[in-house]
Amino acid sequence: MRLIIAGGGTGGHLFPGLAVAREFQRRDAMTEILFVGTELGIESRVLPREGLPLETLPVTGLKGRGIRGVMEALYGIPLSLLRSLRIIGAFRPDCVVGLGGYASGPLVLAAKIKGVRSVIMEQNLRPGLTNRILGRVVDRVFTAYQESAAYFPRKKVVESGNPVRWQSLPKVTKDNRFTLLVFGGSAGAHKINLCIVDALKGLADLAPAMRVIHQTGEADFSSVRSAYRSLSFEAEIVSFIERMDEAYARADLVICRAGASTVAELTAFGKPAILVPYPHAAYDHQRSNAQALTRHGAAEMISDRELSGDRLGGIIWTLVQNRKRLEVMGKAAWKLGRVDAAKRIVDECYGLLQL
Repeated sequence: MRLIIAGGGTGGHLFPGLAVAREFQRRDAMTEILFVGTELGIESRVLPREGLPLETLPVTGLKGRGIRGVMEALYGIPLSLLRSLRIIGAFRPDCVVGLGGYASGPLVLAAKIKGVRSVIMEQNLRPGLTNRILGRVVDRVFTAYQESAAYFPRKKVVESGNPVRWQSLPKVTKDNRFTLLVFGGSAGAHKINLCIVDALKGLADLAPAMRVIHQTGEADFSSVRSAYRSLSFEAEIVSFIERMDEAYARADLVICRAGASTVAELTAFGKPAILVPYPHAAYDHQRSNAQALTRHGAAEMISDRELSGDRLGGIIWTLVQNRKRLEVMGKAAWKLGRVDAAKRIVDECYGLLQL
């Protein structure tokens, strides 16, 4: 099998693609995989550490870039399509998988032109414009949510779930203390960082029975670490969590954004959460992701606009005092999870090649 996986930009796009890549390699160690992304995306930092090759395209987004930025973006589209055609011609893939993100569009369109089987993965409940267009030309559309099928040709849709990086969480040693995991994505989330510190100031009575794991992002690391010195909580403050699976395994409650990969991981491993959707995500998709969990009783949601230390602290206090409710939330999350999503997608891709 020769496979191109195209897209990225954020962990929400890239990490599901990595899970699919690893499943292909597990099936057949001789599988050759090439990722195609951009120099500015998270893939340029993550894939070298994973030992996976990356080609880049000069494509960028159109939103919020001003007239000059839009002109540069428009200029990059035909260049990216031509480069995508050359990449496909040189690599000769059996199948192309589009993850979403700027690089996905030109590569998947080039696959269509070259007559190569292609699929896309839609991680969010509400698809972006690129995937809505690509859904008309690809052979399969893999969705994380049943509701997403309404945006695509029905006969192409497979509700696979969103692939996660781990099949199971590691065994960790835990004591009786409650563990709160806080993160805002790979770059952190400034408002969450500020509000959790403010919330913990009003929760001092919980300090003897609670520990905190807090990923701050690089920008806020020093200031947040200093702020914790005035708190009485045992806390592990880091700019980036390398072993997120261990952090999930230790967590009793998670406070985070509502990106697609994060939501998939929370549900796959049955973790109750307080979700704060990123307000500037395209098409407000994080709000839709969070609402999907709250409707099933798997999470609490606070909008970024309404987030405050008092509001956050009140919800934390309520959940810590009501372990039965936490247990119910965790079970509801687990029922929504799809640990077998990568396997389902790989099965379908192999099936396409036999048609």
